[in-house]
Amino acid sequence: WNVEEALKENIMGALEQVVDPELGVDIVNLGLVYDVDMDDDGLTHVTMTLTSMGCPLAPIIVDEVKKALADIPDVKETEVHIVWNPPWTRDKMSRYAKIALGIQ
Repeated sequence: WNVEEALKENIMGALEQVVDPELGVDIVNLGLVYDVDMDDDGLTHVTMTLTSMGCPLAPIIVDEVKKALADIPDVKETEVHIVWNPPWTRDKMSRYAKIALGIQ
């Protein structure tokens, strides 16, 4: 599987609309999205993590991810895989996310 760069950018752009409710920053800038893949039938796999393992908002975030990608014509269906390895750390955040959260 190899998602074209343009399509991947589209998908990542859509995922930037999904905000982590606890931190108020989107999941892409937080570095929570590890991988995006799509098969020939348009089934899109989003591999991501959450900032905390006991995150009660996981189902909401998964739902938001599916909603965000539903607008992309090439995406026929979305499966979200939540993984805990590698664990998320602040190092994965973009400069934007760090500034937004006041982290040096």
